[in-house]
Amino acid sequence: MTTAPTSTRPRGNRRAEILEAAARLFAARGFHGVSIEDIGGAVGVSGPALYRHFSGKEALLAELLLDISSRLRESAVAVVTASAAPDEILDALLDAQITFALEQPALITVHDRELGNVPEPERRQIRRLQRLYVEEWVTVLAELHPSCPAARLRAATHAVFGLLNSTPHSAGELSPAAMRPLLHAMARAALTSAVSEH
Repeated sequence: MTTAPTSTRPRGNRRAEILEAAARLFAARGFHGVSIEDIGGAVGVSGPALYRHFSGKEALLAELLLDISSRLRESAVAVVTASAAPDEILDALLDAQITFALEQPALITVHDRELGNVPEPERRQIRRLQRLYVEEWVTVLAELHPSCPAARLRAATHAVFGLLNSTPHSAGELSPAAMRPLLHAMARAALTSAVSEH
C-alpha cells in the first residue's frame, strides 16, 4: 500500500496537491524514477509550471519531509502540554502516531527510502525535528517511569515507531479500523515491557 489518503487541506491549495502527488509517486516509483513532468501531470499542470512552486525535485522532496516532521512535532507538543495525566497523554501520542501511520503510508515509505536524497541543510532540519519529536515522548515516559534511564526510554520510543510505521507492509489484510486497536495494544505492550525490565 503506497497511496496517500485524500487530503484534508483546502482543495485550492495547489502547493499541497503537488506535495501529495509527489509523495504518491515517490513511494510508488522511487525518487529517481519520477520526473518533474510526472508530478506535474499528476496534478494537471505542465512540468515547468511546477517551478513556480518549487526550485526542483530535491526542494520538493525536502519540503515534503520537513512538512510532515514539523507537523508531527507540533502535534506532540500540543498533546504533551494539554492538562491531562501522563498515561492519557501517552495514549494520545500513540493515537496520533497510529493515525499518521495508517493515513500516510506513502510518506513513511518516502522517508525510509529517500531521506538521503534531501539536500544536507534540510536533512539536518528534518533530523532535528525528529529528535525533538522523540523527546516529547521521552518526557512523558519519564513521568510514568522515573527510574528508567532516558537512553532506554529513547530506544523504546524509536522501536515503537518502527513497529507502528511498518503499516505500509503490514496493514494490507486488515482495515484501518481493525489495525488501529491492534497497533495501540502492541505499542503499549512493547513500551511496558521495555521499561519494566531495565
